Amino acid sequence: MQKILIVDDDVAVTNYLMVFLMQTERFETAVANDSREVKGMLQSEPYDLVLLDMDMPNMSGMDILRQMRAEGIKTPVIILTGVSDVDLAVRAMKLGAFDYLTKPVDEEHLLETIDGALEHHALHDSIKKLPPEVRRDDLTHRDAFEHIPTRDSTLLRLCAQAERLADSELSIFIWGERGTGKEMLARAIHNASPARRGAFVLVDASAQDPEQFPAAFFGQERLFSGEHEAQPGFLEEAEGGTIYLCEIEHLTLPMQVRLRRILQSGEYYRENSTTIHKANVRFIVSSSHDLARDEYKGRFSHDLLYHLMVNSLSVPPLRERIDDLPLLVEFFRKKGLKKIAKQIDGFSDEYLELLSRYGFPDNIQELRNIVEASMVNADEAIVGVDALPPYIRQKILSRDVSLDAGFRPRPLSQVQADYVAQALRYFAGDREQTARELGISLGELERLLGAAG
Repeated sequence: MQKILIVDDDVAVTNYLMVFLMQTERFETAVANDSREVKGMLQSEPYDLVLLDMDMPNMSGMDILRQMRAEGIKTPVIILTGVSDVDLAVRAMKLGAFDYLTKPVDEEHLLETIDGALEHHALHDSIKKLPPEVRRDDLTHRDAFEHIPTRDSTLLRLCAQAERLADSELSIFIWGERGTGKEMLARAIHNASPARRGAFVLVDASAQDPEQFPAAFFGQERLFSGEHEAQPGFLEEAEGGTIYLCEIEHLTLPMQVRLRRILQSGEYYRENSTTIHKANVRFIVSSSHDLARDEYKGRFSHDLLYHLMVNSLSVPPLRERIDDLPLLVEFFRKKGLKKIAKQIDGFSDEYLELLSRYGFPDNIQELRNIVEASMVNADEAIVGVDALPPYIRQKILSRDVSLDAGFRPRPLSQVQADYVAQALRYFAGDREQTARELGISLGELERLLGAAG
């Protein structure tokens, strides 16, 4: 049995939770009504999970969580909070809590959240044990990732992380610049998961009318001639499969609240209806923007953001894996042959060398367009430098292309903060590992994250 520590100064609450969890015959429980006892209890024996109240005398739940993380105790934590303490709970999630529940706790939701926290903890333990160097042959579902051509160690490790996440039912957040291949990674996760038996439904939030989007996403019910007519939405279309919601920064705040609810409980209702439905759908969401930046304060819910960041994958831009260029050019050559009525056997070394000096501000998608345009322009079966689109050749030859073509000077403090935020995403939100790998203290990490918004 897995052991849960319940921390709450209200004896009635701890007694209720203890009895309920023991009746499931799945868990052993221990109780701390005095928050000062928690440190000794955590040091004396291991627990699989902590249910932690926020508002307690002597030591608050936030104090306990900070102390746990400072001492390297990585036991998953679920916050118990009153409705008025939601902002505090979100700050606790920023410190690494898995999720929060408002009192009184719904029993079914409690068990689902506990299962999610335990699954997430076990999954990320296995991810941390991945070898530093991952080969494509190490992937179990190599066919699912065949459309991500790479020899880059960072991206191969990312594929291995994605594969392990795919085996779970947890929602996943993919972050990366425009054109880095987030959709390809989402499709690979779907194809490597049990959800592959269902549909993969792509929903681009940036292409939706904000007023019509709730009905399109959740479905709606209309009254015709005195009878209700149900119109299914994207969610029901994806039933049993995966829904990939991209460009989520375009969601309205009400839609963000509803998305948070369905990610947390799996429940939703159609427009013009109060009937609750349960979604049997795997959620993958993505953004091309750092939603923790100041510019998104007030526009994007930090509650939703920190929920998403629990299982996040950061796709590196092409300029950080330029050694993949020959592999990617060949990949797009083969695909381009289906569109172009001429024989193209390859690309010259001079072409590849010159192209490698380009910054690729639009990443993989831009490379595909360049390769296909070069194939159209080519006069010979081996594509040479002259076939490069003129604007690309001009950009490369007219400036110091050792700089990123999209480079814009910014304050150094902001660059540092953004780098630390990306490193935290790379290490799946593990602050200790991030600080260790960056060679800074946890305090300095928190300061820089604060600067990132």
